[in-house]
Amino acid sequence: MSEKKQRPDWEEYFMDITALVAKRSTCIRRSVGAVIVKNKRILSTGYNGAPSGITHCSETGCLRERMAVPSGERHELCRGIHAEQNAIIQAACHGVSIRNASLFCTNLPCSICAKMIINAGIRKVYYASGYADAMSAEMFREADVQLQQIQSGTADNPQEIPL
Repeated sequence: MSEKKQRPDWEEYFMDITALVAKRSTCIRRSVGAVIVKNKRILSTGYNGAPSGITHCSETGCLRERMAVPSGERHELCRGIHAEQNAIIQAACHGVSIRNASLFCTNLPCSICAKMIINAGIRKVYYASGYADAMSAEMFREADVQLQQIQSGTADNPQEIPL
């Protein structure tokens, strides 16, 4: 008799898709994926990399790397756009409301993305790994956006960050 297949719960399912989306990244330092979900339906996805029509960093090289800019600092010194930003922009381009949605992301969003997420009306952020930008978690707390870390890409042991 064969073993019954383990069906992932919704959080694990969307985090797995987020990891797949990250594989489209064109950033040479970090691959990040984001998925915006509402009522268990995917509204939009995004990955980090240069804007459409702009040469990818894999071809031009990474300015941040050449300047030894640490992760989480000087975001403006990058050709790329963050995965969360791309997911929000894609929803806007297609006229999809993301108010009261949830965002699944491979990394905790930076403070710039946090501001966009808050103003877009996203109410909960699930993420797999942290990010070196303490201001983002502080802003999410102040705006009552729930943060929930899902360890190791699975929802087996979620850790909710208290507001």
